[in-house]
Amino acid sequence: MYNSKIIGLGKYVPDNVVTNDDLSKIMDTNDAWITERTGIKERRWVKEGSGDTTATMGVKAAKIAIERAGIDKDDIDFIIFATLSPDMYFPGPGVQVQHALDIKTVGALDVRNQCSGFIYAISVADNFIKTGMYKNILVIGSELHSHGLDKTTRGRGVSVIFGDGAGAAVLTREEDTSKGILSTHLHSQGEHAEELVLVAPGMGKRWVNDILADNNPEDESYFPYMNGQFVFKNAVVRFSEVIMEGLMKNNLQKEAIDMLIPHQANLRIAQFIQKKFGLTNNQVFNNIQIYGNTTAASIPIALTEAWEEGKINAGDTVVLAAFGSGFTWGSAIIKW
Repeated sequence: MYNSKIIGLGKYVPDNVVTNDDLSKIMDTNDAWITERTGIKERRWVKEGSGDTTATMGVKAAKIAIERAGIDKDDIDFIIFATLSPDMYFPGPGVQVQHALDIKTVGALDVRNQCSGFIYAISVADNFIKTGMYKNILVIGSELHSHGLDKTTRGRGVSVIFGDGAGAAVLTREEDTSKGILSTHLHSQGEHAEELVLVAPGMGKRWVNDILADNNPEDESYFPYMNGQFVFKNAVVRFSEVIMEGLMKNNLQKEAIDMLIPHQANLRIAQFIQKKFGLTNNQVFNNIQIYGNTTAASIPIALTEAWEEGKINAGDTVVLAAFGSGFTWGSAIIKW
């Protein structure tokens, strides 16, 4: 058995900055309202015609991660791509990355676990490497939310939260099992699946034929829906539980955490968790203020920036945690 470790990180975000004041010009909202409820001041939205897509942003982040890993692209044995916003309904973007990077015909897997997608993807990669099946795995989280949001007053409760971007990590084999990813922990509670959902297009309820036949301009089923208060209440509980689960699995106390990188769902959630675990500002990394919620891209973008800023160093205990649609949630405990 091996451990896996992260040896390369990269991120990409679109150039187009959309501030809260910008949003107030197209919907009934304002900076104070958004900031108070979410902590978000601005986000990146892909401009029409820019060429940025979920797949191309993932490729840009991946190129940086591979270069920083110090390996050749053909050393990659497997690709895992986490997203809720693929360029096409099928196939998923994993194969687009394989083609765009001109990597040999390795396997490509797509993960559809929304906000917790990167944690799930990391867990899959970790276990593939632990068993010796693969040596080097490219893991990407990338999202293009902005083209699918209801940018009117009707959709303001959701649309102000989400942003676009991508992050990537290269994982490789580590023979010292005291280093690297020590454990991952995954959960779901499908009874609450419709509390944070995008219904259409979907085979079960509203497929393309239904939407076209009804031709109803008031149909909201193809825009995301979120029961915000319910999600918040569940998130703070599950975040805490899954972080403690990871610490206990590795016989660690909360004081052992050198860096916590929570999924950037809401700054208020992150602040609640920080206070509960008694962590300082230097022990928690947040960037939702400038990027919004980029769901599956959230953790790899934040992890990349924390590493770039020298806030993660060799020997540090790094905790990743996420909660989102499904409901799904998870954590990863890493000895850097």
